[in-house]
Amino acid sequence: MLIDSHAHIHFKDFQGEIPKLLTRAKDAGVTHIVNVGTDIDSSRETVSLAQQYPQIFAVIGIHPHDVAKMRAGDEDLKALEEMAENPKVVAIGEVGLDYYYEHSPQEVQLRRLRDFIALGRRTAKPLVIHCRDAFDDCFRIFDEEGAWEVGGVFHCFTGDAKTAEYIAQKGFHVSFSGIVTFKKATDLHEAARSVRSDRFLIETDCPFLAPEPHRGKRNEPAYVQLVAQKIATLRGMRVEEVAAITSENTRRIFRMSP
Repeated sequence: MLIDSHAHIHFKDFQGEIPKLLTRAKDAGVTHIVNVGTDIDSSRETVSLAQQYPQIFAVIGIHPHDVAKMRAGDEDLKALEEMAENPKVVAIGEVGLDYYYEHSPQEVQLRRLRDFIALGRRTAKPLVIHCRDAFDDCFRIFDEEGAWEVGGVFHCFTGDAKTAEYIAQKGFHVSFSGIVTFKKATDLHEAARSVRSDRFLIETDCPFLAPEPHRGKRNEPAYVQLVAQKIATLRGMRVEEVAAITSENTRRIFRMSP
């Protein structure tokens, strides 16, 4: 049985389709979905979905693209802290750094990442990290703020095997998305082969990054089975083993009931 450890099924791409989407996921062996907010409003939406459906868990936070829009003072942080009291909220995210698009200035992203690490510590919730073209700064902030002890996962991991091993040694996890099924993602293939088994997850990041053979189309939680299949091939394992390992890892990180 599979868990999609990072999805955005509250996006308008799935409007009016949630029951059918959940049925397709169940038919594909997906027992749970970790649904992830990217700002205050979407965080509230994902908490609402988690309250409606027992198989959905919520992650709340503000994406690095949007941290420049955060209200002055601590209003948004306080709002997230209040949401975190809901037992279906399992993590703070997705938060982090994105220097590829840099929709928010780097200095704002860095300052807010420190805030979110502190929020994770205060609420005793792990972190779901978005990190693109920013590993050096992210690791530096983690060292300075003690984020490694807070725990969590680098979602939609796109680094190499050396970076994945470093993250694993520090006690964090890496999550592989549909990108791992792409033929030219050779560095990612090596990372998926070599990372220790207790430190990796699988995800869709839907509606984005649909795996082969659906590349370029809308992604959805049912397709996480294709990510599991690719990793099973890369690691020389049965897909059932990958499913069991990643489900256990996800439950442990997010303290989800079996």
